Amino acid sequence: MEILTAFAIGLTFAVGLFQILRRNVIRAAIGLMLLSNAISLYLLTTGAYIGEKAAYVGIAVGEPVDPLPQALILTAIVISLGTTAFVLAMLYIISKRYKTCDSDALTGLAK
Repeated sequence: MEILTAFAIGLTFAVGLFQILRRNVIRAAIGLMLLSNAISLYLLTTGAYIGEKAAYVGIAVGEPVDPLPQALILTAIVISLGTTAFVLAMLYIISKRYKTCDSDALTGLAK
């Protein structure tokens, strides 16, 4: 099961990275979201105890779990939400101003 989880995380990360490197700005924004989800999945799986239980499930009843992976995931979700909102706002401004989503057609961004 751990191989399947590692493969799924790697595939999500690879697809997200591939989409970020595309010329279409909308696909790059979707790739950024996929990349942040892959990182959150990675943080969740690294918080597991010896591969037996997930980070949010205690090994024994009444035994506390390590809250650090949960805090890292919550922080990553909040940061990715803010980053996604910023990228979507910039995408909206670029699409209104330049009437295109192709990054090669965008000129004069340094002004």
